[in-house]
Amino acid sequence: MSFLSPSDPRVDQAAVTDESVISAHEKLLGVQPDEKGHYRLAPLNVLFFLSGLIMFGGTYLGRYAGYFDPRVYNENVLHGGGSGEAPVAIDPIALGKKLFNNAACNACHQATGLGLPGAIPPLVNSDWVTGSDEKLIRILLHGLQGPIKVAGVDYNSAMPAFGRVAGSGFNWSDDKIAAVLTYIRQEWGNQASGVSVEKVTAIHAKEGDHKPWTVVELEKLP
Repeated sequence: MSFLSPSDPRVDQAAVTDESVISAHEKLLGVQPDEKGHYRLAPLNVLFFLSGLIMFGGTYLGRYAGYFDPRVYNENVLHGGGSGEAPVAIDPIALGKKLFNNAACNACHQATGLGLPGAIPPLVNSDWVTGSDEKLIRILLHGLQGPIKVAGVDYNSAMPAFGRVAGSGFNWSDDKIAAVLTYIRQEWGNQASGVSVEKVTAIHAKEGDHKPWTVVELEKLP
């Protein structure tokens, strides 16, 4: 009886040899590079940068946006009652001067407060300015029309409404009204008391959208 040799082609060869199995295991156990992920650092850096930018923007708006309230004019004041730095105090004289110079006040009454002879009455040495602050508040809130006598001189010009009332072209808040009135009552040698925001608010609530005042109406007030 004869035996066939393993190399004889008539003998079925094993599909996988011991050597090939060992070689395959060694390759699997080795460190294989991830050639399919194709990761790049640039997109990740951009993502981190944009995330940081969004976080910064949200923090900035939360601190300085003032809840997007149109009455907020000072971006350095913290709002909402949260913890943090104390609100920055606003000097009504400085604010009033800024508003006066940037609005129609300066164009009509002039930076000197002397007005325009024969057309616009002066604010200097005027009893209407240094007298009753309640009458003065009404004038700036709602405007004034018709003849008026200032320092012995007759004028007949129209004063526009500056408050948040119907027909106003300026829409100033009560604190701005108070600041401007405080400024003109203490500028150019005038020596009258300041005007509080609370008094402006009270008169504003009482009179509502009053039409422009006349001297006759104002003189009837206490």
